[in-house]
Amino acid sequence: MTDFQNDALHYQCPEDTFTDRIILVTGAGAGIGRAAALALAAHGATVILLGRTQSKLEAVYDEIKAAGGPEPALAPVNMAVARPEDYRELAALFEREFGRLDGILHNASVLGDITPLARYDAGTWDTVMQVNVNSAFYLTQAMLPLLQASEDAAVLFTSSSVGRKGRAFWGAYAVSKAATENLAQTLAEELENTSAIRVNTINPGATRTDMRASAYPGEDPMTLKTPQQILPPYLYLLGPASRGVTGQSLDAQPK
Repeated sequence: MTDFQNDALHYQCPEDTFTDRIILVTGAGAGIGRAAALALAAHGATVILLGRTQSKLEAVYDEIKAAGGPEPALAPVNMAVARPEDYRELAALFEREFGRLDGILHNASVLGDITPLARYDAGTWDTVMQVNVNSAFYLTQAMLPLLQASEDAAVLFTSSSVGRKGRAFWGAYAVSKAATENLAQTLAEELENTSAIRVNTINPGATRTDMRASAYPGEDPMTLKTPQQILPPYLYLLGPASRGVTGQSLDAQPK
C-alpha cells in the first residue's frame, strides 16, 4: 500500500476542512452520495445536491440545515435524458451563484441488468452508458471553467471492481466503469501540468446501498459497511489533504 492510500484510508478530516468550499455531489439523494453530502457539509462545505428525485434532494437539504451546515443548493437533473446543453446551462447558473467549483463527486450511477450480453436489452445498455459515462463527461466538461477558477479543485469519479476487470453478466455496468476509469485517467493527464485540478477514482466496494441490494438480493446487508463508514478516503480525495495526488484509483475497502 502506498503512502497516499494509507493516508486516504485512515484520514481523519479536521472539522473546518471544507469551509468556504463549493462541492457538487451527483446522486446526492441517497446512499453514498447522501452520506458524502452530509459529511462535506458537516465539515463546512457548501454542497450542490444533484440528483433525479427532488423530494430526496430536499430531504438531504433539510438534514444539512437541521445540523447547522451551510445552506446547500438543489440541482434536480435526470442524467438519463440530460443533454450537454443542459449541463452548460447548469454551469452558467453555478457561475452566477458561486463563481467557481472546488470539487465534484461523480457518485450517480445506474446498475442496469445482471444478464448475459447475448440477452442484454439495448435500451438498458444505452441508459447505463448515458448515466454512468456520457453524463459524467458532459457534466465535467461543462464545469471545467468553474473548477479552473478554484485555487484547489478535485474531481472524484466512482468506479467498481468490475470496471478494473470485467465479470460475466455485469454487462453495461462493468463496461461503463471501465470507461469511467479511462475517462478519469485521460482527464488527469490533460490537467496535471496545466491546472490546479486533480482527478482521481474511487471504488467504494461492497457497501450497504440500494444498488448493492439490487445486485446481490440474497446478501445480508448487515454484513456490509454503511456509506458513512467508507467516507474517509472520499473526504481525503475531495479535500486539500490530497494536493498533488492525481490520476490514481483507490479502493475504499481494500482486500
